Amino acid sequence: MALKALAAAAVLFAAFLPAVPAAASSPDPTHECAGTVSRCDGTLSVPLDWSDPSSERITVAFAWLPARKRATGTILANPGGPLPALPDIPRIQQTLGPVLDDRNLLVVDPRGLGESSPLLCPGLILTEPGTIANCAARLGPRAQFFTADQAVHDMEAVRRALGIGKVDFYGNSYGTVFAQAYAARHPGSLSAAFLDSTVITSEDGYALWPIRFRPDDLDLVCERSPACRALPGRAGGTWARLVAYLRAHPDPEVPLPALRGVGQSLEPVFGREANAAATAYLSGDPEPLRRLARALPRDPGQPVEGAQWAGYLAYRCGDGAFPFERDAAPAERLAQLEHYYDKARPLAPFTPADLGLDVREGLEFCVNWPTPRPSPVLPPGTALPDVPIMVMGGDFDTQTPREVAGAMRAFPGAVFVRVPYGGHSLAWGRGKAGECVRAALRSFLTDHRVPVARCGQENYRAAGAFPRSMADVAPVPAKELSAEGRRLVAATFATAADAVARRNPYTYVHAGLTTQPGLRGGRADFHDGSVTLDRASFVPGAEVSGEIALAPGGRATASLEISPGGGRTYRVGLAWEAFTARERPALSGTFDGIPFEAPGRT
Repeated sequence: MALKALAAAAVLFAAFLPAVPAAASSPDPTHECAGTVSRCDGTLSVPLDWSDPSSERITVAFAWLPARKRATGTILANPGGPLPALPDIPRIQQTLGPVLDDRNLLVVDPRGLGESSPLLCPGLILTEPGTIANCAARLGPRAQFFTADQAVHDMEAVRRALGIGKVDFYGNSYGTVFAQAYAARHPGSLSAAFLDSTVITSEDGYALWPIRFRPDDLDLVCERSPACRALPGRAGGTWARLVAYLRAHPDPEVPLPALRGVGQSLEPVFGREANAAATAYLSGDPEPLRRLARALPRDPGQPVEGAQWAGYLAYRCGDGAFPFERDAAPAERLAQLEHYYDKARPLAPFTPADLGLDVREGLEFCVNWPTPRPSPVLPPGTALPDVPIMVMGGDFDTQTPREVAGAMRAFPGAVFVRVPYGGHSLAWGRGKAGECVRAALRSFLTDHRVPVARCGQENYRAAGAFPRSMADVAPVPAKELSAEGRRLVAATFATAADAVARRNPYTYVHAGLTTQPGLRGGRADFHDGSVTLDRASFVPGAEVSGEIALAPGGRATASLEISPGGGRTYRVGLAWEAFTARERPALSGTFDGIPFEAPGRT
């Protein structure tokens, strides 16, 4: 069946699917958890196939957490995955915070996961296609009903059994798939929704799982920085030339899979330095890029394995849109997948072979998982409810802000809020950006008005050319100092700023480092709240030693010595605001006892 025909069948099938009444403003409670004043963990028996009430019964588990004070509404939350939801209740509670004073919380383990009639396949390894095919054969035809379109009927059944009115849906990541499916099938039960890191759907209504490299992220970061824009060419083009060069001239210190990791702008150290390091490498200076690549773990990760991953596969494959037809046999799917990677090149400038990936060996989990039943998340042509929906998405998420904003126009009441430099699961994030998103979430769920939320992780500017000599260092504009003093202060600050960048509050890769060599020699040692430089050299020929203290708010103070050669050493004190979206922050301090002030540059 062609995709267009499949979409038509999906619309027809959807017309028969809702066996549950659309909604009731105050359904009669039938479950023992209804009316309880403390947490109640319960189960509910539901049909395997909601279009056939006489089908096999399965059990769905849930947790009902009444409001701490007087309840004015209920939040139905799903943390994503698709994985068990109940274990994430503490995280959900922490994220919602004071909202739960007057809102009930309902969390349902989606069918097939956790405590809800889990699907299990011993010996399942997601990177081994044979085990996936064996799992599908083991579970048989019943696995086709463990999908979002069925799971949201379970959620609605729990809502009705508890006798609660309309709900606000809080969905994170894959939880946004459940939120969209719930809105499409039970519009009268939904009062509002907050979607964090949305999974969008294809034209025929299935969830998109793009596997791709994003050179546009490199362009975005570089365009925000005058120093990076001054480098030759566009960042994406530079990266393509670098990949081609390393494919022809392999560098054991920068294998292509590691280069892909360095190109992930979500990691702020990589975002700050990747384009400058690529430019330097192509110009004969490999050390900046090699230093970035060394920060990545080289040991292969543990395989994703375990019997419980069968439920994940059921959702991913049953809900998903892929570069192959859903009704095609595995061999035909594989041929379509190979054609896609050959022609569309979603990993460009890389190829799967560059990254050690084999299209035939586990690049896409769902090739060997049958999908005989139409099960779109959003059935085409469905009238979606006009309720308040706040959607937040980051620049570096799986789907771009433009893609998410465009897809969410299908919901009349949706408002999209971009989070600059943000990644995935924004309300769970660290630092000021995470606090800002949580505040926006809580505000919206309180009054259903989209707040003015200027949240973002944009706290650096991409680097320009790495200095090859002291002459390449632009002097700081400190009128109190001599020309030599201005340049030496600039070299000292560049060395300190390079080390401090590894302590960016949003870093993951570099957060685990306790020490790292200086770019041109020496080293930096990282402690809790401080950095020690031991003859660290960022500018060739200039060694910097001393201590840098980092306050929780990002204020940095340093007591350092710089030795530019010739046996002379200068004492430099520095103070600045680290982690700001400025080309250079304002500096103050002393140079050999002379106080100075240097204005910043945006």
